[in-house]
Amino acid sequence: MKRSTKRKTSTRREWTAADLRSLKAHSKSRTPVVKISKEMKRTTGALRQKALVLGIGLGHQR
Repeated sequence: MKRSTKRKTSTRREWTAADLRSLKAHSKSRTPVVKISKEMKRTTGALRQKALVLGIGLGHQR
């Protein structure tokens, strides 16, 4: 008997101006990415990718 598992599909959300302001503020205050992720309800990958596109640092750089 084959069991079907339902996968949770991700839904894309547009970046609002408020989201971008918040991301830039977190970047300036060096907030950990995991904390930003929980607050904004976005994945760490999505946050890092957006920060890269905007040309801002996020988290720590080695």
